[in-house]
Amino acid sequence: MTGPLASEEEREQALRDYKVTIEYKHLKQHAPGGVYLVPSTENLRHFYGVIFVRRGPFTNGIFKFQIRLQESYNAINTHPSIIFDSYVYNPHVDESTGKLDVSAAYPRWDPHRHYLVTVLTFLKKIFYVKSFGPDAKANLEAKELSKSNPEEYRRKVENCVQESQKAIYMNEPGCTAQFKEEDLSHQVLRDLLKQQIGDPSQVNKQIVLNIVDKASKV
Repeated sequence: MTGPLASEEEREQALRDYKVTIEYKHLKQHAPGGVYLVPSTENLRHFYGVIFVRRGPFTNGIFKFQIRLQESYNAINTHPSIIFDSYVYNPHVDESTGKLDVSAAYPRWDPHRHYLVTVLTFLKKIFYVKSFGPDAKANLEAKELSKSNPEEYRRKVENCVQESQKAIYMNEPGCTAQFKEEDLSHQVLRDLLKQQIGDPSQVNKQIVLNIVDKASKV
């Protein structure tokens, strides 16, 4: 009896695993603009992500986050867990833990209606909304400040944007969405290309090699 039961459990888990890979494949074409997600090399249910905010009060913010899915994800009320590695001052994010309050936005997680793209769309939305509704309760101080003293709220938001930019090259151990500072050689090559190539669409490997060869003889 143990064998067949174990096999059934394994089949169900394999099906859940497969659904996660299908969701991620869907994301590659349908992720919200400015939001990027890369799977961990260690765990199918662990992802590293980043959002580039392009307008609004959080303009130019670069916020890193992690998503973890429960083993039973794709069942009712198995909400994804999203934790920001970057500091985020926002009514939807717990200031001390960096946790995005997903359950407030989706009290009942329904796997037939809610997917990774759903929660990433919500994640993006919190940086663009102009006012905060009753589901914004992870940081009530920030929510109240946005109403009572908008100028001070904007100042704190600008500080958090600046912090996100300063921390861009700080990567969590095992992070698969890493940013690295540009090497001096890359800077030099970029400057050479700007100086000597009028039409970027005409660039090819041989042209670049010729430019590098000439520069090395100077």
